[in-house]
Amino acid sequence: MSADLALDEALAAAVEFARSAVVDEVGAERVGEHLEVAMEGERLATHLFDCTSPGYRGWRWAVTLARTPDAQGPTVCDVVLLPGPDSLVAPQWVPWSDRVQPGDLGVGDVFPTSPQDPRLVAGFTDEDDLEGLGSLSPLAPSTWELGLGRARVLSPIGRDDAADRW
Repeated sequence: MSADLALDEALAAAVEFARSAVVDEVGAERVGEHLEVAMEGERLATHLFDCTSPGYRGWRWAVTLARTPDAQGPTVCDVVLLPGPDSLVAPQWVPWSDRVQPGDLGVGDVFPTSPQDPRLVAGFTDEDDLEGLGSLSPLAPSTWELGLGRARVLSPIGRDDAADRW
């Protein structure tokens, strides 16, 4: 909302028109008092109304109105519910891998590995990767399925870690 725009008197006076737009959408019981009108652009203003729904304390109904230079009255562009300065909103999103705390995982729970895990390397994902291995191994590529189709398999570091655990 820009403070340097001059207030359009026709749009500012359309409080009841804006209120009726909100009431048509959500019903009169959810619309409180008119809080303010702010100019968004030339001949574009937003009226804010208090939301009286118990679950949305501090939220505001915003009705954006516009008018053309030769119009008799305003037109409703948008009716939305926006958080106000005192509203309850969700906290900033944190990736799940950063939210997991000690004790969140139990026996049998599997914690996905990081894409940069040094214990894993790219596996064979296509039979084209096996080209030429038939002559190097007694196992033919059609019967050799170790890791075939898996995106990642154990690296030498991963095998050493597994051997140490066992």
